[in-house]
Amino acid sequence: MRVLALTKYGTVAASTRQRFVQYEPVLKAAGIEVSYAPFFDNGYVQKFMDGEARSLISVGKSYWRRLRDLASARKFELLWVYCELFPYLPVEWLARVINRPIVFDYDDAIFHIYDNSRSMWVRHILSRKLQPLLKIAKVSCCGNKYLQDYAARFSRHTIILPTVVDTSVYLPAVPNRTSPPIVIGWIGSPTTWENVRPLLPMLRAICEQGLARVRVIGAGAGAEQDQFPGLELVSWSAETEVSEIQQMDIGIMPLLDLPFQRGKSGYKLIQYMACGVPVIASPIGVNAEIVSHGGNGYLATTVEEWRRFLLKLIHDGNHRHILGAAGRERVVSSYSLQAHAPRLVEAMRMAAS
Repeated sequence: MRVLALTKYGTVAASTRQRFVQYEPVLKAAGIEVSYAPFFDNGYVQKFMDGEARSLISVGKSYWRRLRDLASARKFELLWVYCELFPYLPVEWLARVINRPIVFDYDDAIFHIYDNSRSMWVRHILSRKLQPLLKIAKVSCCGNKYLQDYAARFSRHTIILPTVVDTSVYLPAVPNRTSPPIVIGWIGSPTTWENVRPLLPMLRAICEQGLARVRVIGAGAGAEQDQFPGLELVSWSAETEVSEIQQMDIGIMPLLDLPFQRGKSGYKLIQYMACGVPVIASPIGVNAEIVSHGGNGYLATTVEEWRRFLLKLIHDGNHRHILGAAGRERVVSSYSLQAHAPRLVEAMRMAAS
């Protein structure tokens, strides 16, 4: 079966790697060949990660490229669409013209970009933007229950397909630190760094006491204004991503309690836990399902709760090890590539038939 993956970003982007690329070996073994047609190419993604401005010309080329890719889509037996076809344009119905079965995939509450926009015109024109695409999709693969609840209002068949990791690659390598300072780690992007900012005064105080270092991976230039002694900014790369996580003693995933964040798929937590790192997270959206409070990590709402749980883990290396092992077990059984790849193969075959 020949499949055209209409992704939003090129293959260096996290969403494309997580939701598409890592499934390639299993899909190929099942006779499914995937070709990629990103809306924004790798050059655009790299400029975004480096904090560089993107020109209107490059954005215009992206829209033209997507039109061209759709024009040639009839050569494929199945379309695999990530999030949307044309950002900020109400033309998702164009997929119907191609007359090919569609597997729709998303792991963020992208609909809230439109229906909760500050712009009255965006809300008026685009609040129903995804509905035509969801209605014609044969299967909608949703990153969590929050996203499935929305998709099920329009899509004929939905499944929850979590964002997963390959647990043969994400392996525990517990740092040999039995006493402070330990490493509190966060991995993400410039756009998700805002979720960490409310905790920064508390984290700074912990660092000033000599109890920890805060290692931040992927926040980019957006976090430079927040620097303080003990806060380490590290550039993200695919080659070092796993090894960076393996050097953490505690992984954190704070979230602001906002509609878009409620649709997050908890990928940071899954990465940490797969490497045997104990976690602390905000109980927002799927986070509360991934983390068993006191079993494989902690759920914290207030800054004081965050401080208390961090100090508990900082001062008890054995407890960190126990929670980390439980988290690893949870990921292997419920959030691993090995557990969910066969479900994607089945969804594609069902859609194509």
